[in-house]
Amino acid sequence: MSRKEALLALQEVLIKRRDALRKALAGDLTALKELRIRDNDESGFMDAALEAAQDEISSQLVEVEDRELARIENALLRVREGKYGICENEKCGASIPMARLNALPYATLCIKCQREAECSSATGPDKVDWTRLLDPPNDSDQPDDFTLPAD
Repeated sequence: MSRKEALLALQEVLIKRRDALRKALAGDLTALKELRIRDNDESGFMDAALEAAQDEISSQLVEVEDRELARIENALLRVREGKYGICENEKCGASIPMARLNALPYATLCIKCQREAECSSATGPDKVDWTRLLDPPNDSDQPDDFTLPAD
């Protein structure tokens, strides 16, 4: 299969994924609204804490899917402009390897430029600070900030 044929096949993959994400995003919001209506109208079976947790999870999933959708839309725009599969780094402009595009069809940088971008950007919207997910070290001489209620 030629590179051109492979790129056209990836375009189809991008279109299908875009359509699936659009449906999922619309469905996520609809399902959340239906859950709230059902819960409020019926027995009030879901307490506020559970509802807040589900809202947060749904919100985070929608955010991830929305970001992926934006990247797919950008890739499809690059297809229309004839720039798909070409590194968007102005200093590079090399073809992005098919293996990378097969793994990540909306990639806009070759691996070398992606690594350089990740190393050079200390902050940014896609930079994840994993340290905030870790519990702070607990000094054994100090009690926890909370106590469990007695039975």
